[in-house]
Amino acid sequence: MSAGFGERVRAGIDARGPLCVGIDPHGSLLASWGLSDDAAGVREFGLRTVDAVAPHVAIVKPQVSFFERFGAAGFAALEDVLSAARNAGLLVIADAKRGDIGSTMDAYAAAWLSPGSSLEADALTVNPYLGVGALDGALGLARAHGKGLFVLAATSNPEGRALQGAVGSTGGSVSAQVVAEVSARNAAEVQGDAWGSAGFVIGATVDWTDAGLAAFAPSAPILAPGFGAQGAEPRDLVARFGAMAPCVIASESRSILSAGPDGLADATAARAAEYREALHD
Repeated sequence: MSAGFGERVRAGIDARGPLCVGIDPHGSLLASWGLSDDAAGVREFGLRTVDAVAPHVAIVKPQVSFFERFGAAGFAALEDVLSAARNAGLLVIADAKRGDIGSTMDAYAAAWLSPGSSLEADALTVNPYLGVGALDGALGLARAHGKGLFVLAATSNPEGRALQGAVGSTGGSVSAQVVAEVSARNAAEVQGDAWGSAGFVIGATVDWTDAGLAAFAPSAPILAPGFGAQGAEPRDLVARFGAMAPCVIASESRSILSAGPDGLADATAARAAEYREALHD
């Protein structure tokens, strides 16, 4: 049996470190790269990014919205970028933040996680605020194909703090309740010290005490936005995540992409080295 998604992430971090490069073709970045702000531009941006970063990191994260804004042509561009990244041996997280109930959520999962789908990725970001149980079908599909989910738990945007930090039905914070419910599902999947297939989105700028979070088991990947442009640095990795630091995927986009197409490979290599040093210092 092939390794589950959690173990694939673990192997990627062991091999190349925790840096994940976000593929976020903002209009301003397209302009600075000399590319058009249209579907052709985001396609070229994505493919150049994949080529530049593939030798240096294990994981990339295309932000779906920047492709979706161009409609069908944008999705076609995204399909090419997803395919190129996976063909380059990268783990690909589709940052689409899908969330729904029943067969609707299952259909989203089929679109992004089914082998052979034109939008196939290795993992999908998902929203649990229609109930963690509404994600069970998606998680089942992910596990069946060696894929993963990243469940929003404690995000880096300040607007989310009041809701995510509110007291949940179990007496802890809503964020902690999400982590507990998803971790219970991981525990039913994994054996020994293996990592679960359902990871979490926990921002690098989140104070775990304020969010009501604590170390969890079994281990699972943590997708951590907030590094780079939002203020967190590689040296903050262990201090902010403590015992869970080895599970962290440190996501950066603008801070690296702003190096431009000619400087992107060197910027990625240098930043990846900083994270490896911080994790093993």
